[in-house]
Amino acid sequence: MKFTEEHEWLLPEGDLIVVGITEHAAEQLGDVVFIELPEAGTEITKDEEIVVIESVKAASDILAPLDGEIVEVNEALADEPGKVNDDAQGAAWFFKMKPADPSQMDDYMEEAAYKDFIG
Repeated sequence: MKFTEEHEWLLPEGDLIVVGITEHAAEQLGDVVFIELPEAGTEITKDEEIVVIESVKAASDILAPLDGEIVEVNEALADEPGKVNDDAQGAAWFFKMKPADPSQMDDYMEEAAYKDFIG
């Protein structure tokens, strides 16, 4: 698993990457009330706004961590956005993508470095 400075996690799963936000980010947001996810089949470019997440405190844009294509989204979050608060780094993943250049993952932190970053 890798982590971004924008508090996203990336988990390799075969030739796909599963993407979500960290528990730290979920705690900072507070109670999540709405999530707008991209559609499967969407081509994305690293650093473009790809997910909108709204909480009782704020609205935030989540940036695409890699270039590639969205192949699956977590439809359950549309009905239950609060899952992000319960299991941010598990059941509340946002989308799965096929990266155009898997080496872009090398730019991100391992878990120990991320813990230092937020510490």
